[in-house]
Amino acid sequence: MNDRVVPAVERRRRRPTKQGVVLSEELIVATALRLIEEHGADALSVRRLGRALGADPSSLYRYFRHTDDLMLAIADELIGRTMCTWRPRGDWRADLRDLGLRMHAGALAHPRAAVLSAYRVTGRAHEIEAVEAILGVLRGAGFPDAEAVRIYHAFVDQALAFSALDSAGAALPKPARDAETSVWRTTYARLPAETHPHIAATARHLVADMGRSSYPAALDLLLDAAAARLAALAA
Repeated sequence: MNDRVVPAVERRRRRPTKQGVVLSEELIVATALRLIEEHGADALSVRRLGRALGADPSSLYRYFRHTDDLMLAIADELIGRTMCTWRPRGDWRADLRDLGLRMHAGALAHPRAAVLSAYRVTGRAHEIEAVEAILGVLRGAGFPDAEAVRIYHAFVDQALAFSALDSAGAALPKPARDAETSVWRTTYARLPAETHPHIAATARHLVADMGRSSYPAALDLLLDAAAARLAALAA
């Protein structure tokens, strides 16, 4: 966790804001997350956030030193929301697949915030919990420590990369999303076999597949490779 200007026990307001709420770090993060999804990155300003909370903007500095500090807290909150829904069952491959899909779905639930936070390293409580849990699954499966870290790194980076990619698409206005999806049908599916034989041969599959995320398939490929690596190490 990053140091704060004021110790945690002293941060709570002694009286409600104009809207009758008592400020807390959790309330500020939740409000900032809502504003980002409504208005984009420009919403993450002390003035706009203070107005939404009905509080003097300067009071927010009792909780966060600056907006980047708040952004790290938002990133950690998204991690926490995923981790609180996930419980490992003892099958390392199934557990990691379940977690990866939950990470991806959590990002798509907050696409604008996910685009802003997917590349950040927070060093906060929820992120630390996630690192510990994933490494525990891999080491428990029998991966040596160096291999566990390599696979952890690939697993997390893959999930975050697809989360950012697919969230950026989800954050587009619907007409733009629909227009991009239609390109596979209106352009690629009409290319002649004489000039583009491979596209023409697979056109119906391109139309059916390219409109959805490839993350589940990519995740399975990664886990298949990890399983093959584990079998090779055991042999």
